[in-house]
Amino acid sequence: MKTKIVYICQNCGARSPRWVGRCPGCNSWNTFVEESDTFNSQNNRIQTLDNSDGPVLLTDVCVEQDRRYLTGVNEFDSVLGGGIVVGAVTLIGGEPGIGKSTLSMQIACALASKKKKILYVSGEESVKQTKIRAERLFNLNGNSGTVSWKDYLYIVNQVDVNIIREYIKKLSPHIVIVDSIQVIYSTDMPSAPGSVGQVRECSSFLTQMAKSRGISLFIIGHVTKEGTLAGPKVLEHIVDSVLYFEGERYSSYRILRVTKNRFGSTNEIGVFEMTATGLVEVPNPSQIFLAERPKDASGSVVVPVMEGSRPLLVEIQGLVSRANFGMARQKAQGFDANRMALLIAVLEKRIRLNLQDKDIFLNVVGGVRIVDPAADLGVVIAIASAFLDRPIDFDTVVLGEVGLSSEVRSVSQIYSRVKEAAKLGFKRCIIPRNNLNNNNMLDGKMIDIIPVDTVTQAMDFLQQ
Repeated sequence: MKTKIVYICQNCGARSPRWVGRCPGCNSWNTFVEESDTFNSQNNRIQTLDNSDGPVLLTDVCVEQDRRYLTGVNEFDSVLGGGIVVGAVTLIGGEPGIGKSTLSMQIACALASKKKKILYVSGEESVKQTKIRAERLFNLNGNSGTVSWKDYLYIVNQVDVNIIREYIKKLSPHIVIVDSIQVIYSTDMPSAPGSVGQVRECSSFLTQMAKSRGISLFIIGHVTKEGTLAGPKVLEHIVDSVLYFEGERYSSYRILRVTKNRFGSTNEIGVFEMTATGLVEVPNPSQIFLAERPKDASGSVVVPVMEGSRPLLVEIQGLVSRANFGMARQKAQGFDANRMALLIAVLEKRIRLNLQDKDIFLNVVGGVRIVDPAADLGVVIAIASAFLDRPIDFDTVVLGEVGLSSEVRSVSQIYSRVKEAAKLGFKRCIIPRNNLNNNNMLDGKMIDIIPVDTVTQAMDFLQQ
């Protein structure tokens, strides 16, 4: 066995032959830790797996179509593209207390009730604590059925990856859930649990074992203070899907977002509400986000945005006030700050609004993060409404991408957006004129359509 000493950044996984104070990869200070780089440890063990396959012709590979496990949690199934793919490895990340373990246990209980053998590896809780949480969450599913989920759900408190491997070989489960990867370690590596080397090697070994045996594997991981997954970036390359749990710390709503998916779209989201009995699906998030929208308040605009194939109505709030000490601030919550600065420049240059000495704040209600360019017009209207102190009609929604010449450009999936707005009772919708010309389904029967070419036209209509 050959061993050498290396220094590895615990934030990004950068390697160095000597200790350095500042990481050249992520610019973090004092994150390099000495680790032993041991060869022929994990690699040799991976090669001794019982079901390792040799090379075969692509034409000889037999693939069963749509081999997926449906959990019954519709929001979760839709995020993964229609259920859990057999043999897929999924990484679930999020801040502490966001609901990762809660969601994992609900999925385990739901699948166990469908006669799927589950192995839940709990490295942070005892077996008794895990059972108490499982019984509390299973009542939430409301699926008594004829099969007891307790007969198919196996729980173990273990952190040694070698022992976990033996449990998997003995039980041959359909699904394995590891909670969490930061506490799992291998005795073949001298570094401490949670280090970059341990996280990387244990994840790689579990992934290889799951692939060779056709086991669906879920790995739960923590995130750093910057919001990225703890451990090296290579961890995300190993797995098939990466899910992130998002949400405000003091808000009851959680958003499950997929950033990588080898078996489906990466644009879908799932919305949940955290309750005393676990996570509850939110089938219509638009109603939730707009439930407390104020009337006759300036700076409030509703925008239909697309999250994957789902139209979502969100409220954008703007606030403009006089800057103190001569230094103006621009802050955005849930929207790209650089994009907001560009739109403010359009208002100053093209619309002649004097915003250079004003503090401008923007907030997307409900903890939602918007990346859809169709929200540009809503952001512009919200800031202009707050600056002019003129409320927007309560029954109006706006959408459109704004260019640097203040033109309003067309957006995709216009029919789905307008239909969602009409379903929630909105009477008018301001859209780009080019969308009206290219979409024959917008006949004005379900909602009044107001086409505009520029930001000035949209503001003139809203000020009537």
